[in-house]
Amino acid sequence: MICHNCGGKLEKVITDLPFKVRHDCIIIIKELPVLQCQNCNEYLIEDSVMENVDRILDKIDRTAELEIHSYAV
Repeated sequence: MICHNCGGKLEKVITDLPFKVRHDCIIIIKELPVLQCQNCNEYLIEDSVMENVDRILDKIDRTAELEIHSYAV
């Protein structure tokens, strides 16, 4: 795949990403598979992965300020 930002090549990598779910709540999902540009570091989350991220975010404790979840179950 090609990066929509710079035209560089996207490669599959595993990374940790933060998701802001409220103005005062951030969730960090560890070991998340993404496609990352080798040139500009822009990343793309595939639809199937994002569906799983949505499921994780739906299960979070809304009273917490910070939670860390592992994508690999």
